[in-house]
Amino acid sequence: MESDSPPDSTTRLPFRDRHDAGRQLGDHLRRLHPWPDAVVLGLPRGGVPVAAEVARALAAPLDVFMVRKLGLPFQPEVAMGAVATGGVEWLNRDLLARLPLPPGAVEDVRRHELRELARREARYRAGRPPLILTGRTALLVDDGLATGATMHAALRAVRALGAARVAVAVPVAPPDTGEALQPLADEVICLHTPPGFRAVGQYYRAFPQTTDEEVLAALQGRQD
Repeated sequence: MESDSPPDSTTRLPFRDRHDAGRQLGDHLRRLHPWPDAVVLGLPRGGVPVAAEVARALAAPLDVFMVRKLGLPFQPEVAMGAVATGGVEWLNRDLLARLPLPPGAVEDVRRHELRELARREARYRAGRPPLILTGRTALLVDDGLATGATMHAALRAVRALGAARVAVAVPVAPPDTGEALQPLADEVICLHTPPGFRAVGQYYRAFPQTTDEEVLAALQGRQD
């Protein structure tokens, strides 16, 4: 996995906001090697502003790739899996095996997140078809990784859609998460892999919730 050593906790945070992270990531990718056939796919919501800057740096087409985390019923911020466009699903079976979840709990969360995925996809696309991935490089971009659950599902989904190569590019992730994705991706690029990682937002000076309106604004400037 491509990475640079992160600053320690006493230094300035590496990213001002998601747009700054996307510009830094795009510059790094452009220097890394050419991306002549890449389609940049932003994971909503926070990954789309980052992906927009990456697509601009690479002069590549931009699209949104729909994926939703499946959070634990009693601790929604902890991922037990994810679902993505095309019905692709990934479950953290090691985690689920250790938890005494009641019958039907996973299915209840799955149904809720599939409804939200469909709602967002309809709004974000506004009738536009998804970009064709067959034979191309799918460059999956998010604002950072924690457990990597949503990226696991996204990787499987873009493979199923016929992408010739699949790469992951993020500003920040813990070392073990990036390493766990390597068997699924042709390339994993991360600017910062801090050993003391706790949360994606701790590496941004401004990390507000991304709104649907911000996602739509980013996608309106996409290149097809």
